[in-house]
Amino acid sequence: MATTRKKTTTASKRHRPTNKARPSPSGSVIQQEMALLNAALQNGTAWPEALLEAVGRWPLPYEEVDGVHYRYLLLDEAFDWIALAGRLLTGTDGAVPDDEKHALLFQGRLPKELTDSRLRDLMGPEKYRAHLNHFYGVVAEEALLLAVEEEILKERTSNGILDSDDVTDAAYRRLYRDDQLALLELFRAELERPPSESISLTELKEFTYWLFKRRLNSSDSARVASDTKKGLLRLLRLQRG
Repeated sequence: MATTRKKTTTASKRHRPTNKARPSPSGSVIQQEMALLNAALQNGTAWPEALLEAVGRWPLPYEEVDGVHYRYLLLDEAFDWIALAGRLLTGTDGAVPDDEKHALLFQGRLPKELTDSRLRDLMGPEKYRAHLNHFYGVVAEEALLLAVEEEILKERTSNGILDSDDVTDAAYRRLYRDDQLALLELFRAELERPPSESISLTELKEFTYWLFKRRLNSSDSARVASDTKKGLLRLLRLQRG
């Protein structure tokens, strides 16, 4: 996966994501973007570079296709470019090998690692900054939560406690100072969303990014740095495993 160790760009504490509807381009514009991607592939451009150029051109933060809702820009700040890649690759007619496609979509891995500067050039600086928000605020944050859950389990095991039923809530309290359900209700209330007994994958990513910002805004810099390192190290182990 193309990643970086540079500090993420986050919005001001006063910023409140709106997710207001934006005008959607016509179907002909989307068809044009798909045609440009396929033309680049047919002209011999390596598929990762052709794909990232298409990602850089893509005009929609979200869209609905055949009743399926796709959101690429989470809370107006975090760009999930791999979700967009999945959408784009559906129109490439087998030009991308299945094993390489699956490695990208399910493991976040490109067949050849791209440097940060090359990724920025292909994607564009604005989308690249939003990609960093997603990488640190969603991908690394999920790994951090997993690492803390594992720490709690290890602590309990060493103390002879075998009960792990509430380990997730214990990790949430350690990182975010409240239970998961209470935080989810607060997240939805802040964004003026109705309560629900279920959560979609997209909303879960948005919730994770919201938690990331909450942690940054409520912790001192040393704690933030320590937790970020912990999440990145756990993510590295996941990628190697």
